[in-house]
Amino acid sequence: MNIIIAGSGKVGFTLAEQLVKEEHDVTIVDTDGEALRRASDQLDIMAIQGNGVSAATLREAGAGSADLLVAATNSDEVNMVCCLTAKDLGTGHTIARIRNQEYTSSVADLRRNLKIDMAINPENTTAVEISRLLRFPSAANIETFCRGRVELMGFRLQEGDFLINHPLFALPDRVKKLSLLFCAVDRGGEVSIPNGSFIPQAEDKLYMIGQPDSLDQFFRQLGRYAPKVKQVFLVGGGKVSVYLANILDRLGIRLKIVERSEERCRLLSERFPRVTVICGDGTDSELLESESLTASDAFIALTDRDEDNLIISLYAMQQGLGKVITKCNRQNYAGIVRSLGLDSVISPKLVTASHIVRVVRGLQNSQGSVMNSLHRIANGGAEAMEFTVGPGTWNLGVPLKDLKLRLGVLLAVIVRKNDIIIPEGSSFLQEGDRVIIIARGGGVLNLNDIYASESNAGGAAK
Repeated sequence: MNIIIAGSGKVGFTLAEQLVKEEHDVTIVDTDGEALRRASDQLDIMAIQGNGVSAATLREAGAGSADLLVAATNSDEVNMVCCLTAKDLGTGHTIARIRNQEYTSSVADLRRNLKIDMAINPENTTAVEISRLLRFPSAANIETFCRGRVELMGFRLQEGDFLINHPLFALPDRVKKLSLLFCAVDRGGEVSIPNGSFIPQAEDKLYMIGQPDSLDQFFRQLGRYAPKVKQVFLVGGGKVSVYLANILDRLGIRLKIVERSEERCRLLSERFPRVTVICGDGTDSELLESESLTASDAFIALTDRDEDNLIISLYAMQQGLGKVITKCNRQNYAGIVRSLGLDSVISPKLVTASHIVRVVRGLQNSQGSVMNSLHRIANGGAEAMEFTVGPGTWNLGVPLKDLKLRLGVLLAVIVRKNDIIIPEGSSFLQEGDRVIIIARGGGVLNLNDIYASESNAGGAAK
């Protein structure tokens, strides 16, 4: 596909990087020549220096025949007008990053009037993901599918866990009866799809998928069940914090925010009267101690500096807080962070890029299945995708035991009307099913990509 990205900031660059890997033709438009040089030096893209609002600039970038334009500049207004201009020039689809809360209530009108096919708010999406982690503190990360009916959770195995040193086929009956499946494992950075003979070890990061109630029961059996979070300590009062404060306020969770800027503190205090706001340096351990950090159930670091977030998160972890969540956009820190025991790491730019990549794959896909969601797990080593089975999907009605899936691909869950099915050999797909696929290393654009070549022969739906 021919894709134009307006804006070469964190989101724009990360998105371009992922789209180039998927062999799309990408053009980046930006007024910043230095940012464009960095992007063109590191990525196989075309760079156009100019304003994304300008019809002449967009025309030079190929907007007249582009399949998609993503407007991801720092200005919501520029992004919206950029989409309108691109659509008028002939671009097929447009996506705008819109961050200002003042636009949230009228986003439907904006989309219609400005010809925006999708609006995405990275800060709000990040806040929603954090709130999900607070709801289930035992998990290092949580992804949802089928409107919350299925969840995927990752957790770190510890010495003494009953799973260690026993193959998965030998799990206790009380676990086998639960509606869940162990679907991926990250062992020292190596990601694999486990089978029944896989033997878990301490420090493995294990991913499981299934019904929320079953996942909850599993953590209880593992002895990791954590009581609900009632009080949260948050450092950083930026946009993500505002969205998160709004969510936690509705849930009745007590929140304490430490923020350096007096102006931001006033804004937060006025907007959230039930939130305790402290003006100060969140990296100051004496301040954290004086404000009773250890009395909180969870700690969240959301400053604008990744380094500060990592340092204060490590401090909070050393103080024994049960749940620590860290915002970190730098991918080169990811391995270091996780080696230090910080598993719940949130990256707004990656969250945003994943949402847009899902849309791109959906636009590409004309082979009988619709991608509803896409999540990258295991530090990007695997993807979890939800598809809706269409009439053009191959091998409908054929038992899975008679099919051969590609190496590194797992058909994890089938949702059929009100039933959540953990597939067995006799299970099969039918039109209208929602199917969740785990694929190591990616490469699955639609359901027909999951089969090994010998299962593709004939290819027709049965």
